[in-house]
Amino acid sequence: MDPTVQTELMRLTGPMEEFVRKHESRLYRAAIAVMGNRADAEDVVQDVFIKVLEKRPEFESPEHEIAWLLRVTVNLCRNRLRSTWWKKTGPLLDTYPARFEGERELMETILSLPAKYRIVLHLFYYEGYSTREIAEVTDQKESTVRSLLTRARQRLGALLKEEAL
Repeated sequence: MDPTVQTELMRLTGPMEEFVRKHESRLYRAAIAVMGNRADAEDVVQDVFIKVLEKRPEFESPEHEIAWLLRVTVNLCRNRLRSTWWKKTGPLLDTYPARFEGERELMETILSLPAKYRIVLHLFYYEGYSTREIAEVTDQKESTVRSLLTRARQRLGALLKEEAL
């Protein structure tokens, strides 16, 4: 390895480790909500941190930092989902980090929805973003985000009713 590259990596190691620890859980939850399996989500999160190292963005605020990271995560997930080789490989119950006991079944149902719905549901309910903020992160119109949320809720409600029967 080139000594100057090695020196640069050593200089960044401490701050980058702290940065990764600070954000990895949030990005992982977002990636797994979209991708549906642990391996792809881990790959996406790793790619996000590689982008950080490559781009070295300067963030205006902690909110800007999180928004930028989530936007990169969503974009990388979309790119993977568009790929011709991508296939859903793991069931949710084995991979999704549920916070509460009853959450696994709900997450399994959410994962059965198309990715466009999973993205907006995760950002709205789990990250607490407004529809305007989701529109910025996903590069969509705010009205599109509201429509996607409405359709996602309707589909989710119908699926949950089916399961209850």
